[in-house]
Amino acid sequence: MTGQRRRTDNRRPNVLFIIADQLRADHLGFGGNGTVKTPRLDALAAKSIVFENATVANPTCMPNRASLMTGRWPSAHGTRCNGITLDPLTQTVPGSLGADGYRTVGVGKLHHQNMGWEFEPHQAEEIRATDPMLLDAGATDARRPAFPPGWDQWENRDAHDDRFIALPSDYYGYQHVDLVIGHGDRPGGHYVHWARERGVDPEMLGGPANSSSTYGGWDQVYQTAIPAEVHPTSYVSEKAIEHLKDAAGQDQPFFMFVSFPDPHHPFSPPAGYSDLYDPEDLPLPLGFDQDHSGSPAHVKDMIERRGEPNMDPTMTWAATEDQYRNAAAAQYGLITMMDEHIGRILDELDRQGLAEDTIVVFTSDHGDLFGDHGLMLKHFVHYRAVTNVPLVVHLPGSPPRRTEALVSSADLAPTLLELTGSQGYRGIQGRSLVPLLQGKAEHHRDALLVEEEQPFGLDGLPGPVRMRTVITPEGRLTRYFGTGIAELYDHLSDPGELINRAGDPACAGLEDRLLRTMLEEMAALTDQGTAPTAAA
Repeated sequence: MTGQRRRTDNRRPNVLFIIADQLRADHLGFGGNGTVKTPRLDALAAKSIVFENATVANPTCMPNRASLMTGRWPSAHGTRCNGITLDPLTQTVPGSLGADGYRTVGVGKLHHQNMGWEFEPHQAEEIRATDPMLLDAGATDARRPAFPPGWDQWENRDAHDDRFIALPSDYYGYQHVDLVIGHGDRPGGHYVHWARERGVDPEMLGGPANSSSTYGGWDQVYQTAIPAEVHPTSYVSEKAIEHLKDAAGQDQPFFMFVSFPDPHHPFSPPAGYSDLYDPEDLPLPLGFDQDHSGSPAHVKDMIERRGEPNMDPTMTWAATEDQYRNAAAAQYGLITMMDEHIGRILDELDRQGLAEDTIVVFTSDHGDLFGDHGLMLKHFVHYRAVTNVPLVVHLPGSPPRRTEALVSSADLAPTLLELTGSQGYRGIQGRSLVPLLQGKAEHHRDALLVEEEQPFGLDGLPGPVRMRTVITPEGRLTRYFGTGIAELYDHLSDPGELINRAGDPACAGLEDRLLRTMLEEMAALTDQGTAPTAAA
């Protein structure tokens, strides 16, 4: 039954921000995938504005999540790679809305602070060899912390496993948080205690060792023994629905960030979802067997070791056909499960009479190579599968449409502040999408910049890695600064980015134009977050 409340002109809109983890744009029905079943998200997209060229500011969890919530690129907000906690004094969308009368709630994975995971031994060794001070416990940062020791441990998984830890009442602007830490079938945080109350200990029942159906080709693919009703996806939707019920009938508008930790690896769907898709029915993706003779050395090295997952389970590697198909079948099961739970949340939004007062956003923090160019996962490459994310914005009463405009994850912060009538702040680098959403503009950006930094490297690419990519309709240029490595793709003749033309005399004009554009975009990201108070 649809709720009876109708929007009034003086009511500020609610915001329901739904985000997936490591989901590429075309692993959804409305994104052009003819195999995966996502009927609820497809229905949302059919009545919304769909951005086909939404691109991340950084293709890594922590940096891009910070960009989503601040409207700033990592080089400005400081979380330039995983492992750097976002400064708690940072201005954020929920913080601005909370100060302006909104009820702000976070449900699921936030990842604004470290989860407590250590570097792999070989990574730590490389970091110490290139920058001895970086991991030196006795060294101090250039900026002194404004909080006492422990201020950056609110998302430490081990601590949450031991006891229930409520987050502060102003956690990066969230007044309440129901926390999930990590991914897969046994993440940490508040989810663990919720599951234990239901008779399931994820630490004892989750993981491949407890699975009755594992895939021998990659330990990141298995059917979890965690029942579907106690899965992290179920926790996220249950908590979101509880908050929607609480919001019904209240005059205070809300901002709710609903963050699913799936379909990030490990790809471990529960029974009922693990066999929805037959691996043999899945076609090979773009460039799976392409010629990489012109690719960077680190990519060639991965291809030469096809079938060998990286020691670090988060790092990019090259899969065999069988490995790809089994992983994709499992991931599609997770996506369909998430789609069902998003449908439950949207149904509750309608049932409580909130739908006509609520802006709904759906996106992802970054993509996943997932077989494109023969590669899996992310890091150290900026192919479209990693940088292009789904982005759907539903404005009640606005006609649906699709746009090919170039937009960034950082553009969402100023967009939501404008739509809610909230005050912005200095230093926002994103550009509001409101003219696009209202149909008053078709063009948004001439170019987009993507940043990536890692304190370590891998074979063929020494650390620290400092990548910058510029994307235009004409092409894509990626520079690995500190090395002679570059990638250049002509989008007009090679939209799939199958042939690296860097250094090719026939493409010198394109490379020069994109390099100039890259420099302009990098200069435009100079931090303007602090105002001068005098001429001198």
